[in-house]
Amino acid sequence: GAEGADAQSGDGAGILVQIPHRFFCRECEVSHIALPAEGAYGVGMIFAHPYEAFRKKQMQAFAEVVTAEGFSILGWRDVPVDESLIGNVAKTTMPHFLQVFIQKPSDLAPMDFERHLYLIRKVAEEKIIPVSQENGTDFYIASLSAKTLVYKGMLTSVQLRHFFLDLSDMDFTTAIALVHSRFSTNTFPSWARAHPNRYMVHNGEINTIQGNINWLNARESKSKSPLYPNLEKAFPVIDATGSDSAMFDN
Repeated sequence: GAEGADAQSGDGAGILVQIPHRFFCRECEVSHIALPAEGAYGVGMIFAHPYEAFRKKQMQAFAEVVTAEGFSILGWRDVPVDESLIGNVAKTTMPHFLQVFIQKPSDLAPMDFERHLYLIRKVAEEKIIPVSQENGTDFYIASLSAKTLVYKGMLTSVQLRHFFLDLSDMDFTTAIALVHSRFSTNTFPSWARAHPNRYMVHNGEINTIQGNINWLNARESKSKSPLYPNLEKAFPVIDATGSDSAMFDN
């Protein structure tokens, strides 16, 4: 992957893994969070405001969205990091990393829960991002799923496992690992633009991306699905501020 003029600030590196249930059971017990069985909860990886006062407002706004969608939050966890290895550019723009745990109702099928988590993310982004940007900061949900979890950032490949301390823990296990190290071309590096995205990784520009975006936007008004009675909550599907790969992931 690429580095900037500050060689310790990478263009971005990350990993997508299975939710490490055994690890989270141990960690959440310390934080007095009672986790249900594996698969019965979702985990969100959130890049929030570095200062506590405004971060609490972001957390409250997110909790309100979860409640309004008919779900409940089990608890929050501060993700431990070691920032001593990263460069000044990465450090000055570094967010605070939070994990949120959301209860799955017992009568809800796993894929239906995934669909609800998708809508929660979309509604939360629409509500929280504009207010955050007005305050000179951002709000980004790297992943929100009952199956997978993304750790990523403005890091080099070598820094990744040392920065996120979870990744070096012996109880942290996964059967899959989707990895990526970014070379930033048509967009500047940022913590949010690092890969993996929520579903995929991708290298290079997409020549047809603008045509695909236009077709999708044009069809949103006619889009319907029995699996999404409130599909309009997901609109717009495309985050126009993202990179080609991020929009492809959308």
